[in-house]
Amino acid sequence: MSLFHLILVAMIQGITEFLPVSSSGHLILLPALTGMDDQGQMIDIAVHVGTLFAVMLYFHQDVRVAASGVPRLMRGKVDTQGAWLAMLLIIATIPVLLLGGFLKLTGFDAYLRSVALIGWTMLIFGLVLYWADQKGTVERKAPQWSMKHAFIMGLWQALALIPGTSRSGATISGARALGYAREDAAKLAMLMSIPTILASGLVLGVEVVGDTNAALAKDAAVAALLSFFAALLALILMMRLLKSVSFTPYVIYRIVLGIVLLIYAYS
Repeated sequence: MSLFHLILVAMIQGITEFLPVSSSGHLILLPALTGMDDQGQMIDIAVHVGTLFAVMLYFHQDVRVAASGVPRLMRGKVDTQGAWLAMLLIIATIPVLLLGGFLKLTGFDAYLRSVALIGWTMLIFGLVLYWADQKGTVERKAPQWSMKHAFIMGLWQALALIPGTSRSGATISGARALGYAREDAAKLAMLMSIPTILASGLVLGVEVVGDTNAALAKDAAVAALLSFFAALLALILMMRLLKSVSFTPYVIYRIVLGIVLLIYAYS
């Protein structure tokens, strides 16, 4: 891949992974609208690894707490804050693993990559995000996260397997509908991304093992580094903006892009 192509893919993935605008949708649109070659699964893994490290660094305190609770959870004990958080993250990840496995095994995921579909999901789930953000109260905070709410948000996250939906957008919509404040909704959505990205990375990694060469490994390392910095910057800006701005700017972007894509698809 050319350096320009690598930079483009890494920037798109890094910036859109955590903003509620759909990274998968944008990555599918890149070759569909520009004629560029698909970047391939190895580069997909690399840019996801970059965004994974970015969110783990930004929320390092919460990650450390959850990680410290894993050993106790494995022994069947949920008697610490860390074990509780780790358990909730596992519960929230179950729906996306089940639906993702179904789509993969049936091959149905191959039919979810059209420009028209992404246009519709951009538009519809943009309106859903607006509805949830305007309807939702701000009475709940992240420490009040419960098993029931973790599973409900997990169902929302599973919807993001449809390109254009946005994993962060769907989970934030679910959290806002449940009454979590904007910053807390975003925080929970970002923490939920960690096991989800890990799981998808492992699945893709198994598929491409043995196919990697030195040149591809070099490209992957560059893409991972670039996506890391792009994702970290996007996270910092979004979390700071949420102190004073709603999700409406992202909704407007989604609606405009959705309409443009639908006009393009049906013209």
